[in-house]
Amino acid sequence: MRQLEFGWFLPTSGDTTAYADRGANVPPSLDMFDRVVAAAEAAGFEYMLVPVASACWDAYVTSAMVLGRARSIRMLVAARPGYVNPVLLAKMIAAMDQLSSGRVSVNLIAGQSDEEAVQEGIRWTKEQRYELMDEEVDILKALWMGKGPVHFEGRHHSLKGARISPKPFQKPHPRFYLGGGSAQAWEISAKHADVHLFWGDTVERIGANMRDIRALAARHGREHAIGFGMRLQIVCRETEEEAWAAAHALVEGVTEGQTRFIKTHYAVSAANRRVQELADTYGDRIAPHLWTGITRVRPGAGIAVVGDPRQCADTLQEFIDLGCHSFCLSGYLHDEEAERFARLVRPLLAARNPGRMPRTTAF
Repeated sequence: MRQLEFGWFLPTSGDTTAYADRGANVPPSLDMFDRVVAAAEAAGFEYMLVPVASACWDAYVTSAMVLGRARSIRMLVAARPGYVNPVLLAKMIAAMDQLSSGRVSVNLIAGQSDEEAVQEGIRWTKEQRYELMDEEVDILKALWMGKGPVHFEGRHHSLKGARISPKPFQKPHPRFYLGGGSAQAWEISAKHADVHLFWGDTVERIGANMRDIRALAARHGREHAIGFGMRLQIVCRETEEEAWAAAHALVEGVTEGQTRFIKTHYAVSAANRRVQELADTYGDRIAPHLWTGITRVRPGAGIAVVGDPRQCADTLQEFIDLGCHSFCLSGYLHDEEAERFARLVRPLLAARNPGRMPRTTAF
Protein backbone atom coordinates (compact mmCIF):
# COMPACT_ATOMS: atom_id res chain seq x y z
CA MET A 1 0.00 0.00 0.00
CA ARG A 2 1.46 3.35 -1.05
CA GLN A 3 2.20 6.19 1.32
CA LEU A 4 -0.24 9.08 1.00
CA GLU A 5 1.17 12.40 -0.18
CA PHE A 6 -0.42 15.83 -0.21
CA GLY A 7 0.52 18.75 -2.42
CA TRP A 8 -0.59 22.37 -2.41
CA PHE A 9 -0.82 25.09 -5.09
CA LEU A 10 1.18 28.28 -5.58
CA PRO A 11 -1.18 30.93 -7.05
CA THR A 12 1.30 32.79 -9.25
CA SER A 13 -1.43 34.73 -11.05
CA GLY A 14 -2.87 36.00 -7.76
CA ASP A 15 -5.21 34.84 -5.03
CA THR A 16 -8.80 35.75 -4.14
CA THR A 17 -11.85 35.03 -2.02
CA ALA A 18 -14.27 36.28 -4.70
CA TYR A 19 -13.56 35.89 -8.41
CA ALA A 20 -15.94 38.67 -9.48
CA ASP A 21 -14.69 41.21 -6.93
CA ARG A 22 -11.46 42.93 -7.92
CA GLY A 23 -11.16 44.30 -4.41
CA ALA A 24 -10.76 40.75 -3.10
CA ASN A 25 -7.77 40.03 -5.33
CA VAL A 26 -4.35 39.46 -3.77
CA PRO A 27 -1.75 40.15 -6.48
CA PRO A 28 1.24 37.84 -6.95
CA SER A 29 4.38 38.86 -5.13
CA LEU A 30 7.34 37.32 -3.36
CA ASP A 31 5.74 38.15 -0.02
CA MET A 32 2.56 36.32 -0.98
CA PHE A 33 4.52 33.32 -2.27
CA ASP A 34 6.49 33.21 0.99
CA ARG A 35 3.24 33.18 3.00
CA VAL A 36 1.70 30.37 0.96
CA VAL A 37 4.85 28.25 0.98
CA ALA A 38 5.40 28.74 4.71
CA ALA A 39 1.78 27.77 5.42
CA ALA A 40 2.05 24.73 3.15
CA GLU A 41 5.26 23.53 4.79
CA ALA A 42 3.84 24.04 8.28
CA ALA A 43 0.76 22.09 7.23
CA GLY A 44 2.86 19.13 6.11
CA PHE A 45 2.31 19.45 2.37
CA GLU A 46 5.07 17.68 0.51
CA TYR A 47 4.98 19.37 -2.87
CA MET A 48 3.83 22.61 -4.48
CA LEU A 49 2.18 22.71 -7.90
CA VAL A 50 3.35 25.71 -9.93
CA PRO A 51 0.95 26.77 -12.74
CA VAL A 52 2.02 27.85 -16.24
CA ALA A 53 -0.97 29.63 -17.83
CA SER A 54 -0.28 32.90 -19.65
CA ALA A 55 -1.48 34.94 -16.65
CA CYS A 56 0.99 33.21 -14.32
CA TRP A 57 4.51 34.25 -13.40
CA ASP A 58 7.25 32.13 -14.96
CA ALA A 59 7.24 28.74 -13.30
CA TYR A 60 10.99 28.02 -13.44
CA VAL A 61 12.21 31.35 -12.11
CA THR A 62 9.54 31.25 -9.39
CA SER A 63 10.30 27.63 -8.47
CA ALA A 64 14.03 28.32 -8.22
CA MET A 65 13.39 31.31 -5.96
CA VAL A 66 11.01 29.33 -3.75
CA LEU A 67 13.38 26.37 -3.49
CA GLY A 68 16.13 28.69 -2.28
CA ARG A 69 13.91 30.15 0.43
CA ALA A 70 11.83 27.15 1.52
CA ARG A 71 12.87 24.48 4.01
CA SER A 72 11.46 21.21 2.75
CA ILE A 73 8.74 21.46 0.12
CA ARG A 74 9.21 19.98 -3.34
CA MET A 75 8.26 21.94 -6.49
CA LEU A 76 6.07 20.31 -9.13
CA VAL A 77 7.06 22.34 -12.17
CA ALA A 78 5.81 21.93 -15.73
CA ALA A 79 7.55 20.49 -18.76
CA ARG A 80 5.52 21.81 -21.70
CA PRO A 81 6.28 20.36 -25.14
CA GLY A 82 7.80 22.82 -27.58
CA TYR A 83 8.52 25.61 -25.10
CA VAL A 84 12.11 24.72 -24.17
CA ASN A 85 14.68 22.71 -26.12
CA PRO A 86 14.67 19.30 -24.36
CA VAL A 87 18.45 19.29 -23.80
CA LEU A 88 18.25 22.69 -22.10
CA LEU A 89 15.17 21.56 -20.18
CA ALA A 90 17.05 18.48 -18.95
CA LYS A 91 19.90 20.73 -17.73
CA MET A 92 17.51 23.19 -16.04
CA ILE A 93 15.61 20.52 -14.14
CA ALA A 94 18.79 18.61 -13.21
CA ALA A 95 20.44 21.79 -11.91
CA MET A 96 17.36 22.66 -9.82
CA ASP A 97 17.27 19.11 -8.52
CA GLN A 98 20.94 19.17 -7.52
CA LEU A 99 20.79 22.62 -5.93
CA SER A 100 17.71 21.68 -3.92
CA SER A 101 18.96 18.19 -2.95
CA GLY A 102 16.15 16.47 -4.82
CA ARG A 103 13.15 18.74 -4.31
CA VAL A 104 11.88 18.83 -7.90
CA SER A 105 9.19 16.85 -9.71
CA VAL A 106 8.05 17.25 -13.32
CA ASN A 107 4.48 18.02 -14.35
CA LEU A 108 3.78 16.96 -17.95
CA ILE A 109 1.40 19.47 -19.55
CA ALA A 110 0.32 19.62 -23.18
CA GLY A 111 -1.69 22.82 -22.61
CA GLN A 112 -5.40 23.37 -22.18
CA SER A 113 -5.91 25.96 -24.96
CA ASP A 114 -4.84 25.89 -28.61
CA GLU A 115 -5.52 29.62 -28.79
CA GLU A 116 -3.15 30.33 -25.93
CA ALA A 117 -0.50 28.08 -27.47
CA VAL A 118 -0.68 29.99 -30.77
CA GLN A 119 -0.44 33.29 -28.90
CA GLU A 120 2.81 32.06 -27.36
CA GLY A 121 4.32 30.87 -30.63
CA ILE A 122 3.56 27.15 -30.25
CA ARG A 123 2.40 25.99 -33.67
CA TRP A 124 1.52 22.39 -32.86
CA THR A 125 -2.03 21.13 -32.27
CA LYS A 126 -2.96 19.42 -29.00
CA GLU A 127 -2.46 15.98 -30.59
CA GLN A 128 0.93 17.01 -31.97
CA ARG A 129 1.94 18.42 -28.59
CA TYR A 130 1.37 15.03 -27.02
CA GLU A 131 3.53 13.42 -29.73
CA LEU A 132 6.20 16.01 -28.97
CA MET A 133 5.83 15.39 -25.23
CA ASP A 134 6.46 11.67 -25.68
CA GLU A 135 9.71 12.36 -27.54
CA GLU A 136 10.85 14.98 -25.05
CA VAL A 137 10.29 12.73 -22.03
CA ASP A 138 12.26 9.99 -23.79
CA ILE A 139 15.06 12.51 -24.30
CA LEU A 140 14.95 13.74 -20.69
CA LYS A 141 15.22 10.19 -19.37
CA ALA A 142 18.02 9.31 -21.78
CA LEU A 143 20.04 12.40 -20.80
CA TRP A 144 19.45 11.91 -17.08
CA MET A 145 20.16 8.18 -16.94
CA GLY A 146 22.66 7.66 -19.77
CA LYS A 147 26.40 7.34 -19.11
CA GLY A 148 27.53 8.43 -22.55
CA PRO A 149 26.47 10.76 -25.34
CA VAL A 150 22.81 10.56 -26.34
CA HIS A 151 21.78 10.01 -29.94
CA PHE A 152 18.10 10.43 -30.75
CA GLU A 153 16.20 10.48 -34.02
CA GLY A 154 12.48 11.18 -33.78
CA ARG A 155 9.72 12.84 -35.68
CA HIS A 156 10.28 16.20 -33.98
CA HIS A 157 13.79 16.05 -32.49
CA SER A 158 17.21 14.91 -33.62
CA LEU A 159 20.21 14.70 -31.28
CA LYS A 160 23.74 13.62 -32.13
CA GLY A 161 25.95 13.07 -29.11
CA ALA A 162 24.10 15.24 -26.57
CA ARG A 163 25.46 15.43 -23.01
CA ILE A 164 24.38 17.34 -19.93
CA SER A 165 25.86 18.25 -16.58
CA PRO A 166 24.88 17.84 -13.83
CA LYS A 167 22.79 14.71 -13.67
CA PRO A 168 19.78 14.91 -11.34
CA PHE A 169 20.20 14.45 -7.60
CA GLN A 170 17.28 11.97 -7.56
CA LYS A 171 17.93 8.55 -9.00
CA PRO A 172 17.14 7.46 -11.58
CA HIS A 173 15.46 10.86 -12.18
CA PRO A 174 12.78 13.18 -10.75
CA ARG A 175 9.24 11.84 -10.70
CA PHE A 176 6.75 12.61 -13.46
CA TYR A 177 3.15 13.67 -12.87
CA LEU A 178 0.47 14.07 -15.55
CA GLY A 179 -3.14 15.20 -15.46
CA GLY A 180 -5.19 14.77 -18.63
CA GLY A 181 -8.41 13.23 -19.83
CA SER A 182 -7.72 12.28 -23.44
CA ALA A 183 -6.64 8.91 -24.83
CA GLN A 184 -3.27 10.46 -25.73
CA ALA A 185 -2.78 11.79 -22.20
CA TRP A 186 -3.57 8.38 -20.76
CA GLU A 187 -1.09 6.69 -23.06
CA ILE A 188 1.67 9.13 -22.04
CA SER A 189 0.85 8.52 -18.38
CA ALA A 190 0.86 4.77 -18.92
CA LYS A 191 4.34 5.00 -20.46
CA HIS A 192 5.98 7.69 -18.35
CA ALA A 193 4.05 9.00 -15.32
CA ASP A 194 4.70 8.07 -11.73
CA VAL A 195 1.39 9.70 -10.80
CA HIS A 196 -1.66 10.32 -12.97
CA LEU A 197 -3.67 13.15 -11.39
CA PHE A 198 -7.41 13.14 -12.08
CA TRP A 199 -9.55 16.22 -11.78
CA GLY A 200 -12.67 15.90 -9.66
CA ASP A 201 -15.26 13.41 -10.86
CA THR A 202 -17.60 10.76 -9.52
CA VAL A 203 -15.99 7.96 -7.54
CA GLU A 204 -17.33 5.45 -10.05
CA ARG A 205 -15.82 7.29 -13.02
CA ILE A 206 -12.43 7.66 -11.32
CA GLY A 207 -12.39 3.95 -10.50
CA ALA A 208 -13.12 3.02 -14.11
CA ASN A 209 -10.45 5.42 -15.39
CA MET A 210 -7.87 3.96 -13.02
CA ARG A 211 -8.55 0.47 -14.32
CA ASP A 212 -8.23 1.63 -17.93
CA ILE A 213 -4.95 3.49 -17.37
CA ARG A 214 -3.48 0.62 -15.37
CA ALA A 215 -4.29 -1.72 -18.27
CA LEU A 216 -2.47 0.65 -20.65
CA ALA A 217 0.50 0.80 -18.26
CA ALA A 218 0.68 -3.00 -18.23
CA ARG A 219 1.61 -2.92 -21.93
CA HIS A 220 4.74 -1.00 -20.91
CA GLY A 221 5.46 -3.26 -17.95
CA ARG A 222 4.36 -0.48 -15.58
CA GLU A 223 1.10 -1.82 -14.18
CA HIS A 224 2.42 -1.54 -10.63
CA ALA A 225 4.67 1.47 -11.22
CA ILE A 226 1.98 4.01 -12.01
CA GLY A 227 0.15 5.70 -9.14
CA PHE A 228 -3.01 7.77 -9.04
CA GLY A 229 -4.11 10.98 -7.41
CA MET A 230 -6.70 13.75 -7.37
CA ARG A 231 -6.36 17.44 -8.19
CA LEU A 232 -9.08 19.18 -6.18
CA GLN A 233 -10.04 22.49 -4.61
CA ILE A 234 -11.05 22.44 -0.95
CA VAL A 235 -13.26 24.79 1.06
CA CYS A 236 -13.31 23.61 4.67
CA ARG A 237 -14.76 25.52 7.62
CA GLU A 238 -15.72 24.65 11.20
CA THR A 239 -19.35 24.23 10.12
CA GLU A 240 -20.96 23.12 6.87
CA GLU A 241 -22.92 26.39 6.69
CA GLU A 242 -19.74 28.45 6.85
CA ALA A 243 -18.09 26.29 4.18
CA TRP A 244 -20.94 26.70 1.70
CA ALA A 245 -21.08 30.44 2.36
CA ALA A 246 -17.36 30.75 1.56
CA ALA A 247 -17.78 28.59 -1.56
CA HIS A 248 -20.68 30.60 -2.92
CA ALA A 249 -18.84 33.86 -2.20
CA LEU A 250 -16.09 32.71 -4.59
CA VAL A 251 -18.47 32.82 -7.57
CA GLU A 252 -21.00 35.44 -6.49
CA GLY A 253 -21.55 37.94 -9.31
CA VAL A 254 -19.78 35.89 -11.98
CA THR A 255 -21.34 36.65 -15.37
CA GLU A 256 -22.53 34.29 -18.08
CA GLY A 257 -19.88 35.82 -20.32
CA GLN A 258 -17.11 34.73 -17.96
CA THR A 259 -18.49 31.20 -17.85
CA ARG A 260 -18.94 31.07 -21.62
CA PHE A 261 -15.29 32.10 -22.10
CA ILE A 262 -14.11 29.23 -19.87
CA LYS A 263 -16.22 26.74 -21.82
CA THR A 264 -15.08 27.88 -25.28
CA HIS A 265 -11.48 28.99 -24.73
CA TYR A 266 -10.46 25.66 -23.16
CA ALA A 267 -12.73 23.36 -25.19
CA VAL A 268 -9.76 21.59 -26.83
CA SER A 269 -8.96 19.98 -23.48
CA ALA A 270 -10.76 16.67 -22.87
CA ALA A 271 -10.37 17.13 -19.12
CA ASN A 272 -11.91 20.60 -19.28
CA ARG A 273 -14.78 19.31 -21.38
CA ARG A 274 -15.37 16.64 -18.74
CA VAL A 275 -15.64 19.10 -15.82
CA GLN A 276 -18.05 21.23 -17.86
CA GLU A 277 -20.06 18.10 -18.66
CA LEU A 278 -20.23 17.31 -14.95
CA ALA A 279 -21.55 20.81 -14.21
CA ASP A 280 -24.13 20.51 -17.01
CA THR A 281 -25.23 17.02 -15.94
CA TYR A 282 -25.22 17.27 -12.15
CA GLY A 283 -25.61 20.99 -11.55
CA ASP A 284 -23.83 22.42 -8.53
CA ARG A 285 -22.99 19.09 -6.87
CA ILE A 286 -21.79 15.80 -8.32
CA ALA A 287 -21.82 14.37 -4.79
CA PRO A 288 -23.04 15.82 -1.46
CA HIS A 289 -19.70 17.59 -0.88
CA LEU A 290 -18.18 17.76 -4.40
CA TRP A 291 -19.10 21.15 -5.85
CA THR A 292 -18.82 22.24 -9.50
CA GLY A 293 -19.15 25.97 -8.87
CA ILE A 294 -15.56 26.98 -9.52
CA THR A 295 -15.76 25.51 -13.05
CA ARG A 296 -17.76 28.65 -13.89
CA VAL A 297 -14.74 30.90 -13.42
CA ARG A 298 -11.62 28.74 -13.57
CA PRO A 299 -10.27 26.31 -16.16
CA GLY A 300 -8.72 23.07 -15.06
CA ALA A 301 -9.31 21.69 -11.60
CA GLY A 302 -12.57 23.42 -10.75
CA ILE A 303 -14.23 20.69 -8.67
CA ALA A 304 -14.12 21.50 -4.96
CA VAL A 305 -14.54 19.53 -1.75
CA VAL A 306 -16.83 21.66 0.44
CA GLY A 307 -17.93 21.02 4.00
CA ASP A 308 -17.01 20.76 7.64
CA PRO A 309 -13.89 18.80 8.64
CA ARG A 310 -15.57 15.40 8.84
CA GLN A 311 -17.39 15.90 5.53
CA CYS A 312 -14.19 16.95 3.76
CA ALA A 313 -12.26 14.02 5.23
CA ASP A 314 -15.06 11.60 4.29
CA THR A 315 -15.01 12.82 0.69
CA LEU A 316 -11.23 12.53 0.35
CA GLN A 317 -11.29 9.13 2.02
CA GLU A 318 -13.57 7.79 -0.71
CA PHE A 319 -10.80 8.43 -3.24
CA ILE A 320 -8.16 7.02 -0.90
CA ASP A 321 -10.19 3.82 -0.52
CA LEU A 322 -10.44 3.68 -4.31
CA GLY A 323 -6.65 3.59 -4.60
CA CYS A 324 -5.61 7.24 -4.99
CA HIS A 325 -2.53 8.10 -2.96
CA SER A 326 -1.56 11.61 -4.11
CA PHE A 327 -3.77 14.65 -3.48
CA CYS A 328 -2.93 18.01 -5.04
CA LEU A 329 -5.18 20.53 -3.31
CA SER A 330 -5.79 24.26 -3.33
CA GLY A 331 -8.09 26.71 -1.57
CA TYR A 332 -8.81 30.34 -0.87
CA LEU A 333 -6.88 32.17 0.37
CA HIS A 334 -4.15 29.66 -0.20
CA ASP A 335 -2.17 30.35 2.96
CA GLU A 336 -5.29 30.38 5.13
CA GLU A 337 -6.85 27.26 3.59
CA ALA A 338 -3.58 25.34 3.97
CA GLU A 339 -3.66 26.10 7.71
CA ARG A 340 -7.30 25.03 7.98
CA PHE A 341 -6.63 21.76 6.14
CA ALA A 342 -3.78 20.91 8.50
CA ARG A 343 -5.75 21.78 11.62
CA LEU A 344 -9.18 20.44 10.70
CA VAL A 345 -8.88 17.69 8.06
CA ARG A 346 -5.40 16.20 8.15
CA PRO A 347 -5.71 14.75 11.68
CA LEU A 348 -8.90 12.92 10.65
CA LEU A 349 -7.21 11.42 7.60
CA ALA A 350 -4.14 10.46 9.63
CA ALA A 351 -6.33 8.61 12.13
CA ARG A 352 -8.11 6.73 9.35
CA ASN A 353 -4.91 5.84 7.49
CA PRO A 354 -2.39 4.85 10.17
CA GLY A 355 1.19 4.69 9.00
CA ARG A 356 0.43 6.11 5.56
CA MET A 357 0.96 9.85 6.22
CA PRO A 358 4.16 11.65 7.18
CA ARG A 359 3.94 13.16 10.61
CA THR A 360 3.68 16.89 11.07
CA THR A 361 3.97 18.62 14.45
CA ALA A 362 2.77 22.04 13.32
CA PHE A 363 -0.78 21.56 14.61
